[in-house]
Amino acid sequence: MIGTTELIIILLIVLVIFGAGKLKNIGGDLGSAIKSFKEGMNDKDEPKKNKRQKLKKTK
Repeated sequence: MIGTTELIIILLIVLVIFGAGKLKNIGGDLGSAIKSFKEGMNDKDEPKKNKRQKLKKTK
């Protein structure tokens, strides 16, 4: 298990390697990727929901 001290050291090393500006861009890109992934997962479930709604309407 990673402790608080180790986590802070890792974050400082990442900050030194990438720099603050690059790190901000990486965070934004990661957020966009996660949002896109969630939307894709919802789109995948959409046909099932539509199918269920059509079945309920016909009953």
